[in-house]
Amino acid sequence: MRRMLLMFALTSAAATPALAVEGNVQVGTFGGLDHLFVIIMENHSSGEIVGNPNAPFITGYAASANYASNYWAVGHPSLTNYLEIVGGSNFGLTDDNWPVWVNGGCKDNNPAGSGCGGAYTPISGAGLDFGFPATVDACAAPWSNQISPGAAVCIHGPDLVPNDWALYDYSQQQMYTPKTIAHQLVETGRQWKTYQQSLPAPSGTVDGVNYADGTYSNLSDPSAWQIGGANVSVQKLYAVKHNPFVYFKDIEEGTNPLLSLGQTVDFDGPHGLFADLARGITVPSFSFIVPDQCHDMHGAGGGSAQCADDTHAIQVGDAAVRRIVEAIHASPVWLRFFRTAIVVVWDENDYAVGPNKVSLIVDTNYGKHGVTSSVSYDHYSLTRTIEAAFELPCLNHACDKTSKVMNDLFSR
Repeated sequence: MRRMLLMFALTSAAATPALAVEGNVQVGTFGGLDHLFVIIMENHSSGEIVGNPNAPFITGYAASANYASNYWAVGHPSLTNYLEIVGGSNFGLTDDNWPVWVNGGCKDNNPAGSGCGGAYTPISGAGLDFGFPATVDACAAPWSNQISPGAAVCIHGPDLVPNDWALYDYSQQQMYTPKTIAHQLVETGRQWKTYQQSLPAPSGTVDGVNYADGTYSNLSDPSAWQIGGANVSVQKLYAVKHNPFVYFKDIEEGTNPLLSLGQTVDFDGPHGLFADLARGITVPSFSFIVPDQCHDMHGAGGGSAQCADDTHAIQVGDAAVRRIVEAIHASPVWLRFFRTAIVVVWDENDYAVGPNKVSLIVDTNYGKHGVTSSVSYDHYSLTRTIEAAFELPCLNHACDKTSKVMNDLFSR
């Protein structure tokens, strides 16, 4: 069946956009992994983090583990990059809008809330991704609100650093397969989780939750928004735009409990990240770890001075990475009879004019360390490498010739 689909794609290419199907099973020279942890950080270029005195742990970690010095985000904003990491495509989404929840639409009980405008229909069938070139003119729609949001002046080609947008030219739209690495893992009998910090307490559910501060969310009773008769805002620490899996219809519906919203859990609590790491036996094959917006270097004002400015956001994020990495290193899954790896990666450079280059660190409990790779990689390379680690077929742009398995960073 796969061969027939591939033949159809080849014969149809001249008349229609390229048809994306699952390609060949990916195999790396580094061998398979039992456990892979991907930690996602936010909104800083590589030059802003490694070597920054406010990020001492990460700077040392990049030197002692393995570091990709020529690693690129694909585009902007956050959600598209998260989708591209886990699915090899932006799936036609172009912004950080919330999803239309299958079990309840899109709700915001905040008296001043208006975020449901433009909410995305959950991804289900195949469709066209959103194509974009490597270098763009910020005056040309739709790029004007992507490159320089709210800018009073246009940035024309000669003033724009080449490849601000992407390492490679992805301007040709491609038909995508509506799947992620999570779907592939479940199909092959393995488990996954996304650990998302600051989910609403006490339930920890994510159904219908667009943002939360660890206690309250957009679904909280309107009385939660009142202090002394005045309306207040819930600090948006957990952000649904950083949880790409929930944008898929079948995961929202949860017919298969292993491919459902139940696979989103918090950092703390009896079934959270740190409890799973301590037990070891409940750690899934693939862990997608997302600190909240006060701990991922994004920065979240409106109630928390510790992450309201860039300096403090980097300091807090550095401490958060250290806590997670040290917990993984202390876990039974880091023992030598498992093959385990950690990836720390940033989503994008937050619209900075200049190359959209970000940091990526790879740490393994086997093989070489202290490797610095100058090979050109981007988020689709990471997708392909994760698939190689679990011998999964490539998805969407992870099948591109430019999407290379990062063998040098995961080497034996």
